[in-house]
Amino acid sequence: MVLRNEGAVPDRLMAASSPMARAIEMHHMSMTDGIMRMRPLPDGIVLPTGQSVRLEPGGLHLMLVGPIGGLAQGTRVPVTLRFERAGEVTVELAVEAAGSRASAHQGH
Repeated sequence: MVLRNEGAVPDRLMAASSPMARAIEMHHMSMTDGIMRMRPLPDGIVLPTGQSVRLEPGGLHLMLVGPIGGLAQGTRVPVTLRFERAGEVTVELAVEAAGSRASAHQGH
């Protein structure tokens, strides 16, 4: 998923929620000396003015914790994103196979 800030001031993704998960956490994943590390982002994800931020496996991402009812490949999951300035925006994300890096979410 790509988040674009087309506003006149910086914004921040503060939280996300879905009826299909107990919680959604924001993380940053990185490799250090061959070891994968995942760091929670309790202060959210900064969206600089006029720029885009890509959420994807292996980097900045949203993690659905405690999925409800299972997530079948090919279905769609409603996710409400809460921004510091832009407020709430609800999107639908496609469930893909584990490890998939398809670009189906570009522009959402």
